[in-house]
Amino acid sequence: QVQLVESGGGLVQAGGSLRLSCAASGLTFSRMIMGWFRQAPGKEREFVARISQASVSKSYRDSVKGRFTISRDNAKNTLDLQMDNLKPEDTAVYYCAASNSWTTYKNEYAHWGQGTQVTVSS
Repeated sequence: QVQLVESGGGLVQAGGSLRLSCAASGLTFSRMIMGWFRQAPGKEREFVARISQASVSKSYRDSVKGRFTISRDNAKNTLDLQMDNLKPEDTAVYYCAASNSWTTYKNEYAHWGQGTQVTVSS
């Protein structure tokens, strides 16, 4: 079955960096659009970043542009999110997800990981 396993979360001070990784199995990773989403307590899960199959196209939510970088390695079936200059408002559980569509809508992502907690202290 499809498995997406995130890692790399943790506690960091504002201005610091974290790198999240997602290991994928059970799907043809190179054919999937991959995305990162996040969910803060009491809030809806929201789109963070997405990347096309061959990494040609990438997009980000406005609040993370210039600070976050999404990347993938199709040979290793891994997806990464480099997060720099972190802010307290970035605190959330971060999820990787896979879709057949170039979309920011969470409902169009069929496969999800279990999430990894990112906490940014002020």
